[in-house]
Amino acid sequence: MSIIVQKFGGTSVANKERLENVAKIIIDEYEKGNKVVAVVSAQSGVTDNLNFKASGISQNVSKRELDVLLSSGEQITISLLCMVLQNMGKKAISYTGWQLPIITNKNFSDASIEHIDTKKIIDRLEEGYIVVVAGFQGIDDEYNITTLGRGGSDTTAVVLSSFLNADKCEIYTDVDGVYTCDPNACNNAQKIDQISYDDMLDLINTGAKVLHNKCVEYAKKHNVVINVKSSLKKGSGSIVKNIE
Repeated sequence: MSIIVQKFGGTSVANKERLENVAKIIIDEYEKGNKVVAVVSAQSGVTDNLNFKASGISQNVSKRELDVLLSSGEQITISLLCMVLQNMGKKAISYTGWQLPIITNKNFSDASIEHIDTKKIIDRLEEGYIVVVAGFQGIDDEYNITTLGRGGSDTTAVVLSSFLNADKCEIYTDVDGVYTCDPNACNNAQKIDQISYDDMLDLINTGAKVLHNKCVEYAKKHNVVINVKSSLKKGSGSIVKNIE
């Protein structure tokens, strides 16, 4: 029995229909006999709306209070996804970053994860639960809520995979893998079946948005293999790993 970490971005969980689609992907893995941990982002547009609310109050808001605000987006998603999974007959439980906890440094709005306490996750997996974790967030050693910055949920999934010694780390997005250039803007874009961490970082530095650089840097350092897949259509996706 394997531990599978699956991360779903904002477009993948944007509405009820998309949440039900994500739940089916999770259940498909669960029914193979695997233990599944889902990491989710805020629903598409939610974080932008929260930022807009903050900017309507002040152009110089406290980063600490902004993190408290922005972290609420993922809390909405984890609860909704658990409700959908439960409605489909599965045991599911959600955790925010502070409930586990996910410990970060004190760098509000761009924090780095230092430790993840996985005891609650492992206990619930052993009890047959699907565990749904809020990406993008954690707490520092003084219990302040922190966020990880752009692409933070990808980083949560990769770091969690490392701490759980997961057998797979799957990043689900709205594209079916890593391409040589943006398939929406480039007619001759070619999907890459396997790509090294360094080549992935080079693509990110030239504007590719499929993964965030901090996520790939951590994966490289800790040898976490990432499978980038589409939540909207089936396919093998692209593997990001050490290629010698």
